[in-house]
Amino acid sequence: MAFEEAAAREILRAVFDAAVASADPRRVLAAHLPPPPRGRVVVVGAGKSAAVMAQAVEAAWPAVSLSGLVVTRYGHAVPTRRIEVVEAAHPVPDTAGEAAARRILGLVQGLQPEDLVLALISGGASALLALPAPGVTLADKQAINRALLASGATIGEMNTVRKHLSAIKGGRLAACARPARLVTLAISDVPGDDPAVIGSGPTVPDPSTTGEAREILARYHISPPAAVRAHLATAAAETPKPGDLPHASFQLIATPALALAAAAARARDAGLTPLILGDALEGESRELGTVLAGIATSVRRNGQPLSPPALLLSGGETTVTLAAAAAPGAGPARGGRNTECLLGLALALAGAPGIFALAGDSDGIDGTEDAAGAIITPTTLARARAAGLDPRAALAAHDSYGLFAALGDLVVTGPTLTNVNDIRAILIA
Repeated sequence: MAFEEAAAREILRAVFDAAVASADPRRVLAAHLPPPPRGRVVVVGAGKSAAVMAQAVEAAWPAVSLSGLVVTRYGHAVPTRRIEVVEAAHPVPDTAGEAAARRILGLVQGLQPEDLVLALISGGASALLALPAPGVTLADKQAINRALLASGATIGEMNTVRKHLSAIKGGRLAACARPARLVTLAISDVPGDDPAVIGSGPTVPDPSTTGEAREILARYHISPPAAVRAHLATAAAETPKPGDLPHASFQLIATPALALAAAAARARDAGLTPLILGDALEGESRELGTVLAGIATSVRRNGQPLSPPALLLSGGETTVTLAAAAAPGAGPARGGRNTECLLGLALALAGAPGIFALAGDSDGIDGTEDAAGAIITPTTLARARAAGLDPRAALAAHDSYGLFAALGDLVVTGPTLTNVNDIRAILIA
């Protein structure tokens, strides 16, 4: 089956949109709600999907008396009537997130056993629930957050550190809700869907330790502020452990695996044979692009591990290590892990015919730019060079966004109000 470039682009975008739609809280949340309790319902939450999740709760429970507060990223609020929505900064926390976290902690205290705390957690909650532990300042947490983001640390490693510097994460929110019952509905944006990692696990026990947090900082050569070093050396920094929170339960309502399954179904409708490579691929973004190019080339040339027309799907969260490859004198990096992965993929494919790809963050924001990701085609490198751009120099400078913007190949969705991590799709004709 041959694909014209326009048709390939259309199919790739349809596959990506199907994956994102499968994780829309307005479609999936209601089926996971518990029975309304005899007592009060207090709704709290944080994340890029928190506001739309709160909106979905209100729609599903029109006759239930609700109150509460959720915090979401700037630009991600939606109208609600009974649950307050506030906005704060992501990925580096700010004072608005600190104030919201403090209020949320207050809302869950003083409840009774017949009351229900409904916690709505999604990707981004870790930065948005920014309540420093006693003795640690918000500036301390911001400094650690920036260092971790630039270090190449995985999301799990970053959250291990964050939990031990927080007064609300790592199960501490659930601990404060006793003796009320607490039910968490969550959207996973992390490899492996570990509840303790999603949003730094504010409502679930934390198996990680302060020793592991200290080791992660050392591994990435991050010298913490004195207050952080002192706090991580105290017993008070330790988090609630498995068995400590019997009043709390946890339910996933959307995951990367379910999103990839929806993408695969859309690919079949388009006459493609899909293969899901995994929902938890990690590593350096550009290096994953090289690996994916090798698999796509094998499909195209040898029909292995499947015959074309095919669609290779993968999810997970890669990293971009700024310190490792920044070109001397380069300007500010403009791009995210998806556009960097795609540029690495395009360079490895070197214009191979019949291979097209899209990679995008399901929340609509790749890195800190205004695009979800981008699309590459067999003509990407040639068009870039014809426009006077140097793809290898762009990759070295981490300016993948600039290159794809100049080519008109960015995928722009705006905030999708959900987040099941990255969606990568490679079409082999």
